[in-house]
This record gives sequence, C-alpha cells and structure tokens, in this order.
Amino acid sequence: MVGVPDTDVFAALANPVRRQLLDALRDGPQPAGELAGRFALSRPAVSEHLAVLRHAGLVREEPRGRHRYYHLAAEPLADVSDWLHPFERYWRGRLAALRDVVEEENP
Repeated sequence: MVGVPDTDVFAALANPVRRQLLDALRDGPQPAGELAGRFALSRPAVSEHLAVLRHAGLVREEPRGRHRYYHLAAEPLADVSDWLHPFERYWRGRLAALRDVVEEENP
C-alpha cells in the first residue's frame, strides 16, 4: 500500500540514536554525512538508522547531487501522541497528588 510505513513507528523510536537523529532534523534538512558526524558510529551504522526512520515514515530522503538530505516527517508522531495522551493524564494526577503531600508536610 502506498504511503503506509513498513516499519512500526514505536519500534523506530525505541532506539536513542534514532531519537537523536529526529531531534537533529527539527532544525531543518541535513545531509547524511553531517548527521553521521554527530555520532561516534560509522556512517553505515547511521545510514541504517536513517533507513529505519525512513521505512517508518519519520524522515524522507531527498537526493541532491551526490548527497542525500534527510527531512523530518513528523506526521506519524501524531499516532504516538494519541497513544501517550492517556498516560499524560495519569502522570498529571500522580504529580498533583505528590504536590499535595509535599505542601501538607511543608506549609
């Protein structure tokens, strides 16, 4: 099916290197070599991480001459946000309860 990621977004986000790559791309498109330079990994290893992100639909690749530029494609993150939303309410409630306890002990 066209446009459907062939890698689970959650699985792609499970790796800290891939999350750091996405964070780097928030500033705008970057060439693969520049992205690879941010890590103490080989370029092929970073390329593999970028491929996972591409297959998950989280980045898109744009060839420019001999270079490949990567762009953030944040649309699949909406599914992650939707899934996390109930947990946000849970933690807000837990933190509010903790605040109440701390305020009772330290007026």
